[in-house]
Amino acid sequence: MLALGYKTCFVSPLDAVLAPAFTPILNPPLSLPWVAAPPSRRTCVFFEAPGVRGSTKTLGKLLDAGPGLPRGIRCLYSHCCFGIWNLTQDRAQVEMQGESIWMAQVLLGLFLFLLLLLSSIIVALLQRKACRVQGGPEPEPEPEPESDSGRNWSAELPELPELCFSQVIREGDHTVVWAGQLQGKLVAIKAFPLKAVAQFQAERALYELPGLQHDHIVRFITASRGSPGPLPCGPLLVLELHPKGSLCHYLTQHTSDWESSLRMALSLAQGLAFLHEERWQDGQYKPGIAHRDLSSQNVLIRDDGSCAIGDLGLALVLPGLAQPPTWAPTQPRGPAAIMEAGTQRYMAPELLDKTLDLQDWGTALRRADVYSLALLLWEILSRCADLYPDSSPPPFQLAYEAELGSSPTTCELWTLAVEERRRPHVPSTWSCFATDPGGLRELLEDCWDADPEARLTAACVQQRLATLTHPQEAHPFPEGGPRGCPPLCPEDGLSIPLPHHLPLQASAERLPRHCSARP
Repeated sequence: MLALGYKTCFVSPLDAVLAPAFTPILNPPLSLPWVAAPPSRRTCVFFEAPGVRGSTKTLGKLLDAGPGLPRGIRCLYSHCCFGIWNLTQDRAQVEMQGESIWMAQVLLGLFLFLLLLLSSIIVALLQRKACRVQGGPEPEPEPEPESDSGRNWSAELPELPELCFSQVIREGDHTVVWAGQLQGKLVAIKAFPLKAVAQFQAERALYELPGLQHDHIVRFITASRGSPGPLPCGPLLVLELHPKGSLCHYLTQHTSDWESSLRMALSLAQGLAFLHEERWQDGQYKPGIAHRDLSSQNVLIRDDGSCAIGDLGLALVLPGLAQPPTWAPTQPRGPAAIMEAGTQRYMAPELLDKTLDLQDWGTALRRADVYSLALLLWEILSRCADLYPDSSPPPFQLAYEAELGSSPTTCELWTLAVEERRRPHVPSTWSCFATDPGGLRELLEDCWDADPEARLTAACVQQRLATLTHPQEAHPFPEGGPRGCPPLCPEDGLSIPLPHHLPLQASAERLPRHCSARP
């Protein structure tokens, strides 16, 4: 049996050898006293058994050329010597001595380097796949630089001398939204940097679709070029301004009664249903559009308290039954473009999990929008004073903020929404307010269902909201706590078209309670 190799280092000639030091070859000393000795003065015992292959004589100058043993070798390339013994029945027999460990050190160093490199690669891969190991998503790749396809973007854009910039109202990753004035009217100005010209062109093409005008979609006014102050001139989108700000800002500052909350919720569903719809009207074709970035920052509050959906920067024209006109915006080129989505907090589970149905991606993106809509409805209802016994809703929180805080990571969202299938908390008091016990909870659950195919369409959400009645004449929560939930309303089975502005008090005009979840 070949025992572990030990090295013996000598710092003087053979007749003045000090006590040898023994240590395993795989654990060489790093700072021992003899390491600093000049290699030219190092003399080691030299011996090779007959069965040893590969002589070490080339590593130094042989001494004591006489017939006796041991012989010596003066090492030329190392500070220490090397020895191997064969341990048989507790007796050690030297196999080889005198080899410089220089080669062993080099090989060991190379081995350790390769091991470290391999470990680094493995750690990097594990970090990249950290969520996927649990079934979660991979980190998103870095975005590619914008192409220069829009190099001559300014040729067709007019400058508007009467356009004035007032103050910044929102800053995004690539854009800045200003409040300003155009011909004496308040407007919002979305300014794009030069590197985001392609993004500007895509969003402009959507806003300029002939049939996109709707009360609950932010109105597009014009495209222009310019900049505030001395900044470089860039492309601009001039849009309708809503001074009450975003839905997020509004809910942070205000609570609402049931009627106001229902107005916000219903108008939001109306706007999304309109976006999703493909139709011809008055000779104009409007394709179906997926928003893909619904959040309470991208929904604005109108003067009448209703909502308007804004920020179509990530919106996509969806395939439909009609042949899209040649001027319609171009379709995405591959799965990565289809899977791209906006604010992580509002991403549907199939986007977090990278399992979106790419075979029918138009329907799949509509269903993902409905999931985001459900989280916005929850945010609106969470600030409705009439849904709480003491008419005092808790401070506003974004969806999942109570569970994950203000800045959740993709992995945290995946664990909560995909693996654990948890959703924002729905208080029990919500079930005892409206005429339909459990109607609000059922509506939300049918919109944020983990199975995309089980979710309602936006048009059906609009119908469901229309069936919810206004508050009863008496306070819904008298002394002593919530009263028993009233019985279900009888269904009349009628199906009537939803008017553009639904009278919130017209509870007699009920729409079907249940809608199919299939588009």
